[in-house]
Amino acid sequence: MFYWFMKNMVAGPILKTVFRPWVTGHENIPKNGGVIMASNHLSFIDSVFLPLVMDRRISFLAKSDYYTARGPKGWFIKNFLKATGMLPIDRSGGKASEASLQTGLGVLAQGEVLGIYPEGTRSPDGKLYRGRTGVARMILEGGVPVVPVAMIDTDKVMPIGHRIPKVRRIGIVIGEPLDFSRFEGMEGDRFILRSITDEIMYELDRLSGQEYVDVYASSVKEKQGSVSR
Repeated sequence: MFYWFMKNMVAGPILKTVFRPWVTGHENIPKNGGVIMASNHLSFIDSVFLPLVMDRRISFLAKSDYYTARGPKGWFIKNFLKATGMLPIDRSGGKASEASLQTGLGVLAQGEVLGIYPEGTRSPDGKLYRGRTGVARMILEGGVPVVPVAMIDTDKVMPIGHRIPKVRRIGIVIGEPLDFSRFEGMEGDRFILRSITDEIMYELDRLSGQEYVDVYASSVKEKQGSVSR
């Protein structure tokens, strides 16, 4: 109820009026059943605008750190994330990664929509980076199709490090569903997982028009951090 209220009565109408998001391919979103929306990741607001243009509720896996802030600001952030369908997960690896997988599979098992950023983190420079294979494993274990989504110009509205968004129009390009059911039962094969992930990233590259770089975005950020120090 809170999700519906925020999306349709409060935040949704305001954001749509101010940023006037344009959308193509809306008809490619399955009307029912579990499905993964795999998107490029340019800005924090990607997780805000994609739900606004969808008729179905979408849940994202968000860092649990976002839920630990205290005070009025922490309360607002926590409730805003819940309202936009974000689920807290621990990204520290190992057992935490397995728990994240199970959380996502739980959403899909209920016939709902799960949003995933295969790059694993926001692009540091607007380029599209190598996808992580967790999305492929979730596709095969969940037995669901995946819909590629390209967010356009969200990084120009709210770049990394900025707290106040700039007013300009953004776009969302929704591609046709990809079916990987031919690989059913092969989620333990790392070559299959890489092949599926690369096919998804190819579609994201085609839809977004971004320059593709075959390294992980997190590696680029680590190098940038070491240089700045």
